Amino acid sequence: MGHLREPLNDMQNCGLPAALEVMGERWSFMILRAAFNRLHHFEEFLSALGIARNILSNRLARLVEHGIMKREPLPDDRRKIEYRLTEKGLDLLPAMLALRQWGEKYSVGVPSNPVLCDERDGLPIAPIGIHAHDGRRLGPTELEWRDQADVAASVAEAGNAKPQLNALG
Repeated sequence: MGHLREPLNDMQNCGLPAALEVMGERWSFMILRAAFNRLHHFEEFLSALGIARNILSNRLARLVEHGIMKREPLPDDRRKIEYRLTEKGLDLLPAMLALRQWGEKYSVGVPSNPVLCDERDGLPIAPIGIHAHDGRRLGPTELEWRDQADVAASVAEAGNAKPQLNALG
């Protein structure tokens, strides 16, 4: 099979341009960072981020429009609104952490404080990385693009191979 590469001029069938269209500027990431730090109210975001009111309003509306955050009126005072991460928003955590770790490594030059740790044992989280289906960490030279039909065939073959191996073992 020949070496494939992404069709770099195809903006419609790639998740990266779509993600950047929604998230591609600094304030959206800073709002998400604050939301991951359990900020929920407009005034909290405003105070913590030092962002202009109109920009915050615009970015929150955009994050809500794209389903990354949702607006919820407080049950005891329906005039007050909370902004909560949706499942779609929570799924951005690995990307956010990867960007943060990259920035710590190449831009800031010092580890951040506080340190993000595993709640269970108190140890720092591992660097975000690329992992194979079996959990092995992969580097850039161990990756390749494959046609979707070839991947489907490999997945089907792997699925058929497992029962045979189990029957022998």
